[in-house]
Order: sequence, then structure tokens, then C-alpha cells
Amino acid sequence: MNDFIPSAALAQHALRSLADVQALETTSWQDQLPARTTYDVLRQASARHPQRTALRFLARAEADAPAAAISYHTLAERVTQAANAFHQAGIRPGQAVALLLPNLPETHYALWGAQAAGIAAPVNPLLDAAQIAAIIDATRAEVLVTLAPLPGNDMWDKAMAVVARCPTLHTVYMVDADGSVDPALAPHAGVRVLSFAAALAQQPGAYLVSGRVIGPYDVCAYFHTGGTTGLPKVALHTHLNEAFVAAMLARLQPEQHVVLCGLPLFHVNGAMVTGLGAFHAGWEVVMLTAQGYRGPGVLANFWQLVQRFRATTFSGVPTIFATLAELPLAGADISSLRLAFCGAAPLPAAVARRFEQVAGIPLCEGYGLTEAACISAVHPAGIARREGSVGLRLPHQALTAWQVDADGQATRACAAGEAGVIGISGPNVFPGYLRERDNRGIWLKPGWLNTGDLGFIDADGYLHLTGRAKDLIIRGGHNIDPVMIEDALLRHPAVALAAAVGQPDAHAGELPVAYVTLKPGAHAAPEALLAAAHALVPERAAVPVRVEVLAQMPLTAIGKVAKAELRLRAIEHVLEQLLAAHQVGAELAVQADPARGTVVQLRCAAAAATRARGLLAPFPFAIDMLPPAGEQ
Repeated sequence: MNDFIPSAALAQHALRSLADVQALETTSWQDQLPARTTYDVLRQASARHPQRTALRFLARAEADAPAAAISYHTLAERVTQAANAFHQAGIRPGQAVALLLPNLPETHYALWGAQAAGIAAPVNPLLDAAQIAAIIDATRAEVLVTLAPLPGNDMWDKAMAVVARCPTLHTVYMVDADGSVDPALAPHAGVRVLSFAAALAQQPGAYLVSGRVIGPYDVCAYFHTGGTTGLPKVALHTHLNEAFVAAMLARLQPEQHVVLCGLPLFHVNGAMVTGLGAFHAGWEVVMLTAQGYRGPGVLANFWQLVQRFRATTFSGVPTIFATLAELPLAGADISSLRLAFCGAAPLPAAVARRFEQVAGIPLCEGYGLTEAACISAVHPAGIARREGSVGLRLPHQALTAWQVDADGQATRACAAGEAGVIGISGPNVFPGYLRERDNRGIWLKPGWLNTGDLGFIDADGYLHLTGRAKDLIIRGGHNIDPVMIEDALLRHPAVALAAAVGQPDAHAGELPVAYVTLKPGAHAAPEALLAAAHALVPERAAVPVRVEVLAQMPLTAIGKVAKAELRLRAIEHVLEQLLAAHQVGAELAVQADPARGTVVQLRCAAAAATRARGLLAPFPFAIDMLPPAGEQ
């Protein structure tokens, strides 16, 4: 076995500058990978420290709730048993195992076991059954691992609805407590329901019964992209993509950590930063309930949980840090914390400052994509946060701002400080999406992925994001960065979260609107917030035309603001106002369709249909006319 033990120099020196990154690159990345498959990452970690705790699982968020401990030896053994069970169920290289699970130790066993047997396809269980089925159907998964029926939990019912829609599924493994299966649970003829625990117990845990020799370029995972509307794209990961990122994470953070896991394992951050990367580095991962940060009491008791487990680090998204910034320590001893990492969405400077004041630790922003196995840049730990930057590029991964032509092809690299389209190239960049039509236009040039993000790289090598190409609000041909509006509104003392999107306008194309949620106990009328925006937003064209206060900001499953939902909400508002102003009685709903784009479903009397169509004609939306209720 190629056992990897970092040199003393590396163990004592994290990467602090671009010069450090470049110095590491004097040795080829191939020589710095102790393992090139995810299975070998876990196998080697077990060999290095078999009795060290790999996972702790907290079933409830109370500070004194029991926590199960799993050693590195047991983790590797369970993963091997899962791989063998999947092999026995007929899974071969290139065939997928779908995972519909919350955050459990068994989720890790299934995720990495599926990669050793074939391909793991984790799916967001919060999606509705139709979306889950569409993703699983696209992957042609043959085996499904899901949660046993539990009171108050609809996951089993969703899973059975999915099985009915996906003819490729022939085996369902049920994650249960006692290893037994009620025969009445068999959903359809020809579909087996098996206990996951019992299946693992029947398999050896020391070797792969398949005898498979896993290749570094074998596809190991299908991760679907985020979002709450439309059919997500399915990104392919190779073993090398994930093993490379795991190894580089250990280079970025060579010291030992106890890391809290609150992000879902169907997402790359949860799977890589608090999963494979942590295991590669020999960290202890504390799983904060099956629901992670969404679990009852997790955030309310967060500082007490830090104290209990002597946690040193954790990662989250801006909405998590916005919540924690307003949460008093209440006497909790959090002196073990060294730093926290924020990613997945732009971090408002005001949120970062508030969090650092409360927690007394640096908040390091990072940048990554599902399409690059999670990590592409990280702000170095141990040095002052460079406001507005998401850090230095990952070693051995090139990162460049590009000027592009009308076809989205790179024409030249930008100079330091010059904004352009961010492109990345390296061993972590995925081979493409599962559906070929999704691969159109994703490459700036051969080997260079178009991230869709806009930004620049300063003279010291730090990446600064200036916007998301699709998030730009285009008002009469003028590009408006929504972050400008959001940062301004976050300076208002009552505002907890802010999100700006473009709402349609027949003349200007789009006008900026803002949605906010307020801090607990705070009060602010939309009119007062709009007046504040006029004073705080530095660019006149960027001042929102309206501000709407929401009881709750729509979020994706990992806690990012769901701007796709807000855009649909803004469209609905504009069209409803337009029809009402012309006294056209109608009901409408706005939806996102993966094939047709934005679709307006309009329900009105036949006599008003022509006039309604005429009013909506200036907008680039498909319209489905529906008869009034009762006339169907």
C-alpha cells in the first residue's frame, strides 16, 4: 500500500501565500497523491490510524444527547461491506446506486461503498417525488438506498413513489434500526426490499469480493446541481477528481481538526469537506443530527455543541453565519474553535464582521463548484481576511479570468485586477454533465471550464468575485451587480438577509427588486427600507424599485438563497399587477420548465383570454391558457 505520511515541514506549514502554492507545485501533483481512488483514500486512512474516531453521530441536538462513535477501521470496514452488498445486488462499474438519505453514518457507508462498486448518485431528499424520479431516471440507477418508514417522516413514501416511476430500480435497501424488513413493504413485483444493516452484516469487510481494480478516471459519482426549479444538471465525478481535492484539503489544513458537519451529504461540500477530505486528513467529523443545520435545536444549541465536542472548525453558507452572528454565546466555552469556512454563495462583508466579533475566530471564505469537486479557492487560514476575496487557488489547479467573445470562447487572459469570466483547469475539473445537451458552451477553451462567475485576480493571486453571469440584473442594457444592493441593505440595522433579483419590465427589460428578512424582534416597513436603499445603494440605476419583507427567505437545501424562486415571485408580482391595472380578472402561476424556460399558467374566462394574452405579449414567457376553475 502506498501509505502517505506528510513531511514534518508540510505538517507544520499551511499554505499562506501564492508563493507557497507555487512552491508546492514544483513537485508534480501525481507525486503528491497518496491515493487516486476514493476507496483507497479510506483504506489508507484506516491503515494510518485505525482506532482514531472518524465519525460521531448526534441523533438529537441537546447538549447531553448521546453520540455514537465510529472508528476509522469500522468506517473502512462498513464501506467495504456496502460495496460488496451492492455488488451482490448486481451493481457493476458504470452502474449507479441512488441515495435518498439524510445525514447518517450509513449515508457515508452507502456513498463511498457505491463508488467502490459502481457509481454513487446522491439525491436531495427535500425535492418532490417527481423531481427525484427525474434525476434517478436520468442516472438509470438500479439500486436505491433510503430511510425506513418513520413516524412524521415522508422519505419512505417518496421513495416508493420514485420506485413506481423508475423502471430501472430493482432493489431497495432500507436503512433501519433492527435489520428486519416487513414483507408488506415490497412495493412492486420484481422489486426487492432489503435491510441495509442485514445486508452489510452478511458481507466481508476486509476486501472487495468483486476483485475490482478501480481506475482513477472511472466515474465514481453523479452529483446533481443545486436549485429548486427545473430539472438539475447531473455532474460526473471521477475518482481522481475527488481524491485530488481530498489530498489538497489536507495540504491546505495540515493540522488536526474536530469538524462539525451540518451541510447535507448529497451536496459536494458535505461530502468532500466534512467527508472524504476530512477522512484523508484524519480528522474527527461530528455529524449534527440527520438534518444537519436544519435539525431542531442545532443552531440554537450550536455554541454548546462546539463546547461539548471541542470542535476546532466547521463550514457553512452565508445564511448559517448570519444566524450564528445573532446568537449569543450564553456562557459557552468555544475556545477550541480556530476558524470557520464559508462557501457556496457570496459572503456579505457585514455578516462576516458580525460573526467574527461574536465567535472571535477568522471566517475564511472559499470558492468551489460541484463541477470541480467542491474546492477551487480558499482564503488562507492564519492571516487577516482579505475582504471581498474568496482566497487563493487550489494548488495544481489553474484559475484565470478570461475575456470572451460573443460565443463564450476565451480570447485572452485578463491582466491582474481586470475583470472577466472565471475559468478553471486541473485534476479536480469534472469530465462533463451526464446529459450531452447540458455540455453545450461549458468550455472556454479545451480543458478550461467556464464557471459562469465574473471576477478578477489581484496582484497577490487572490480571487475576487464580482457577480454571477446569470444573476446580473440588466436594466436597459446596463449591468447591475445584485451584491451592491444586498450589501447596502445589510447595513440597515433591522435587516438579517437580503437578496436582489431582476423583475421583468416591458421597457427596460429588468428592474432591480429586493427581498429581505428581518432580525428577530426587529421591525421595518418596506417603505422605510426602500428609503434606506435610496440612501445606501451607491449607483442610482441599482436602487431597487421596491423592497419586499419576507417572513422567511426561500433557501436551497444547503442554505443558499434560492434566487430562482425569488425571480419567479417577482415575475408573478409584475404580471398580477399588470392584469389588475387593466381590470382583467385572472389567476396566474409562474413556473420554471427545464425545456420551455419560464411558463405562465393563466386561468381566466374565455372572453378575457385574448386581452390577457395581449397584455403579456411583451414579456418573453411561454403562456399556458387554462379554463376557469369548474369549467375543466
